[in-house]
Amino acid sequence: MVTARAWCRVDLAGGTLDIWPLGLFHPGARTVNLAVDLAATVRLRPISPISPAAAGASAVYRVRQGESLVEAPSVEALLAHPDSALVGIVAAALDLPPFEVSLTSDSPRGGGLGASSALVVAFLAAAEEAFDRPRSEASEKARLARDLEARFMSLPTGLQDHYPALLGGALEILHAPGGEQVRRLAADLDGLAASLLVVYSGQSHFSAGKNWQVVRRRLEGDPEITRLFAGLTAVAAATATALEAGDLPRLGALMSEEWGYRRQLAEGVSTPVLEELLATARDGGAWGGKACGAGGGGCLALLCPPERRAEIGERLERAGGKVLAARPTAEPLLLTRD
Repeated sequence: MVTARAWCRVDLAGGTLDIWPLGLFHPGARTVNLAVDLAATVRLRPISPISPAAAGASAVYRVRQGESLVEAPSVEALLAHPDSALVGIVAAALDLPPFEVSLTSDSPRGGGLGASSALVVAFLAAAEEAFDRPRSEASEKARLARDLEARFMSLPTGLQDHYPALLGGALEILHAPGGEQVRRLAADLDGLAASLLVVYSGQSHFSAGKNWQVVRRRLEGDPEITRLFAGLTAVAAATATALEAGDLPRLGALMSEEWGYRRQLAEGVSTPVLEELLATARDGGAWGGKACGAGGGGCLALLCPPERRAEIGERLERAGGKVLAARPTAEPLLLTRD
């Protein structure tokens, strides 16, 4: 049994710019994010080949996720079942022989923390190890995972979720012609941990649908969306600077500024629940914050004075939020064999 553990992420600024080719339209565009120790875990074990006669009556692929268990005689059967289709797409792309796999995530479903992407890169890493395939670079895994998710959803997808899952730490992903450039930021992760709150709103979200609205309008040259993306680009550059300087009050203010642009991108990005929780945090003395991912629900990331973090967390719980035990982590994807 091979176990691969990857990380969810908090996006601090510049999300959506990672969806090709949006970042290329705004020179200097980047996404700044942070790996947090909410794990996406894949446990994968090859199944010994069985005779063709036995294969006709026995499941040779098994996919378990939560309460769901799919047993299928072929990759095509995996693709046909909604609970195993994404695994089937990866298995088909890699031409994987029979296996059993379990997938678990510490993130709430629809939390906006990149859990599904983390599971895909963890599955890719586990498959390379379990089936003794050539080991790919992080950039190769990230791009393959992005493309397979796009195939699964039939919608454009970004790649900002994959790098924190693979590398850990605080990252700047510059969306440059010819391919993204990833830089680890010299951030004080312990200082961030003392100030960071990750709060689930209780509303699940679906990011790809909202992202497509935004992508289409930007491709059509919508002047308002173009203006908003220019604002997101400038804020993301300032966010990387504040993060490396350890200026957390400034970082919190920039996260709020980023949300000010983001909430205007499409109807439904902002919701009354999200705004109420953000207002509760501000009233409690938070420096700032924003919704993670595409918004529309999911989680909030907030920065608070360390001495007020616990009290603000209690206020958010009373307002209906759920504070997650999420700390920044510098650990990369971890592979083990049982």
